[in-house]
Amino acid sequence: MTDLPTVSLALDNQLCFKLYAASRAVTRAYKPMLDQLGLTYPQYVVMLVLWEWHHATPPQPTVKALGERLMLDSGTLTPLLKRLEQLGLVRRQRSAQDEREVHLSLSHAGVQLRGQAHQLKTRLLCDSGVDLNQADALREGLDQLLAQIRDLSS
Repeated sequence: MTDLPTVSLALDNQLCFKLYAASRAVTRAYKPMLDQLGLTYPQYVVMLVLWEWHHATPPQPTVKALGERLMLDSGTLTPLLKRLEQLGLVRRQRSAQDEREVHLSLSHAGVQLRGQAHQLKTRLLCDSGVDLNQADALREGLDQLLAQIRDLSS
């Protein structure tokens, strides 16, 4: 007879572990490509949002808006942004109206880096042999899961 509590607590039956392991594997796979760009994975994710904003700037491209988009707090973002600024990719500027508000923009070098980064996803998917339809379906499923879990914490 199967012990239901034991089976339900088995590591391989945990969605949270599968998501964690998959995230780590993808991050590891990106690392050699990101090393060529001089970015860490968290810096790359920040740059992805800033590249989006460069083409369709939100009304307030701020650290707060970035944190909301990435679901990260300012304590996590500030060191990332400082490093990206030191690398000459990002500019941070305090608002003249409210100095607690920090506006973000890409430098010329930050804009140029997008061209080099453009092929990362394609290279990763091609190198891994992942089916694009399966990857899209997984992303959509994760979007739904994330939305449901966000609703629980609201």
